[in-house]
Amino acid sequence: MHAPSDMWNLLSHAFVQRAWLGGLAIGAACGVLGMLLYLRRSVLVGEGLGHFSFGSVGLALLLGWPPLAVALPLSVLASLLVLKLARATHGAGDAAVGMVATVGLALGVLLASIGGGYRIDIFAYLFGDILAIQTGEVWAAWAVAALVTVMVFRQPMDWLAWAFDPGHAQATGRPIERLDKLLAVLTAVTVVLGLRLVGSLLVASLLVFPPATALWITTAFRRAIVTSAVVAMAAVTLGLGVSLWTDVPTSAAIVLAQAALHVGTWFVRRMR
Repeated sequence: MHAPSDMWNLLSHAFVQRAWLGGLAIGAACGVLGMLLYLRRSVLVGEGLGHFSFGSVGLALLLGWPPLAVALPLSVLASLLVLKLARATHGAGDAAVGMVATVGLALGVLLASIGGGYRIDIFAYLFGDILAIQTGEVWAAWAVAALVTVMVFRQPMDWLAWAFDPGHAQATGRPIERLDKLLAVLTAVTVVLGLRLVGSLLVASLLVFPPATALWITTAFRRAIVTSAVVAMAAVTLGLGVSLWTDVPTSAAIVLAQAALHVGTWFVRRMR
């Protein structure tokens, strides 16, 4: 455990500042997207894409290519495949997510075996390594966060209708199919960027805890989305701080910080 003076020294390092800024951006994007997926009862999509991305990262490391350059397009294709499978199986989205997730994990294990064992690089993407995030990834995370925020708040009523009653929304002329594809692509991109933060096994937590916590604070659609993003960013800040202070894994600290905020919000709500 570090002394308070050591903490200030750590915060002065560029890699810690990149980790925090990148984590804030990824947390904000996951908070916004997570609210939409939570209301639509599709949060397992994030977990499925996280597992699939593990396989694409394994392929990239086996070929010696940049992991994100491979994981991004493959995960986008996987997200569209999940959407197509869900429609082909009459809305059985959970089954489609399960198919994609298990195939991704199997590919990751197979490619790691072919490559001569489980490499350190693969475990960094499996469990997260936010302190290794690069400047380009920070800029990409903030670009995605800005795009996601603009996308939602530019047409909030369309997203509200999409989340609660897509059948009626489509009947009234709202672009449900376009919104489905847009959300699938942005979720895939955000999940891949989130691999650096908490890893493929835990990235779904960023899509589940913040919206669930936010809906205990407010049920107004716009305020709930903003609150979800704020909760996610607070969890990233808290988890990163605890990790630096106690030398525990950052990904685990972030997930447990989300759980603590969730339980704390529930407790305060019960007391009031």
